[in-house]
Amino acid sequence: MPNTFSFVFLAACLLTASTRLWLAQRQMAHVAAHRAQVPANFSARIELAAHQKAADYTLARTSLGRVSLALDLAILLALTLGGGLQRLHELWSAELAGVAYGVALIFSVLALGALLDLPLALYRQFVIEERFGFNRTSLRLFIADQAKGALLAVLIGMPVLGVVLWLMEAMGANWWWSVWLFWCSFNLLVLFVYPSWIAPLFNKFSPLDDDSLRRRVEALLARSGFATSGLFVMDGSRRSSHGNAYFTGYGRTKRIVFFDTLLNRLQPAEVEAVLAHELGHFKHRHVLKRIMLHFAGALALLALLGQLIDERWFYLGLGVDTMNTAIGLQLFILVFPVFTFMLTPLFSLAARRDEFAADRYAAEQVSASALISALVKLYEDNAATLTPDPVHSLFYDSHPPAGLRIARLQESL
Repeated sequence: MPNTFSFVFLAACLLTASTRLWLAQRQMAHVAAHRAQVPANFSARIELAAHQKAADYTLARTSLGRVSLALDLAILLALTLGGGLQRLHELWSAELAGVAYGVALIFSVLALGALLDLPLALYRQFVIEERFGFNRTSLRLFIADQAKGALLAVLIGMPVLGVVLWLMEAMGANWWWSVWLFWCSFNLLVLFVYPSWIAPLFNKFSPLDDDSLRRRVEALLARSGFATSGLFVMDGSRRSSHGNAYFTGYGRTKRIVFFDTLLNRLQPAEVEAVLAHELGHFKHRHVLKRIMLHFAGALALLALLGQLIDERWFYLGLGVDTMNTAIGLQLFILVFPVFTFMLTPLFSLAARRDEFAADRYAAEQVSASALISALVKLYEDNAATLTPDPVHSLFYDSHPPAGLRIARLQESL
């Protein structure tokens, strides 16, 4: 039976979906309108063909995003007001009880979502990425990646979920404190074990064997006061021609990883500049701050769930006639993104501020012109549009638009 919360939920769904569609339409219209000409400040660096490829790539991905939005909304409404979650409860409660029932219920929702998303993932990889020359993943490798991901979800995700559900049942009214402490501990553990145990399941990591580049990088690390367990090259070219570099791990397990595609495309000075930008995040403690923000957000959300999980209107308003810990947790996971979507620009703004700070640090440590040159190559190689819609960018983008970012760097020359 629908109640007031049902209409609040539907209104939030409508607001979120319409906003996302409006932003997508703005992005597509703006990119298409500027497809015919390279922006003036990039005309000497980017060929028209590359600019148009980036525009077409953006249009294709955004168009697919609209289909994904429709699918996600349909799944959400089917599981909630459509009675899907209630039917899953009836199915599993007839066979299982306690923690086993809860794990089965939540993982069946995850499996259903992954299965329904699989056609879009295949289309994204083997149609869009293939069309624009980025795909290097074979169907066999794609299936292997999916299988490994599913196996990790079972071997790691199920026990973790089981502990969470047990704590929610066993720790009384303030269970959310115990769940939060466990969740934080688990995430910190993953930061330590991911580089050595999980990442190698999907990619091959080899020590950086370019002595000249290694010396250049090690000198930069010494100037920046950054200690690492090693410099590695990842075989990203097995799956895609996109290039990147990143830090992974924490404490003594920190390592720097370069995609082989990045090293093949950039000059040593440009690689050093990209790394200097990443070191800027380390120097300004952006990673630590994001971890702390993530933990604080998790505590707030768990406290909110602690208030909602015993409220019958919460369940009835979302199409479920049964109250228990697993259903309450699953409903919360399903619906909280709908109610928090409008906060997205705040997180994007904070992320862009950090990117500017990391760029400034890089410009102080190495040549700003080398970073500009590297960024232009990465924008071109990754087919990132140079002309995003300003409102779409303001709402979503964690990195500043190319023109603004490079203009800021040019000021430091």
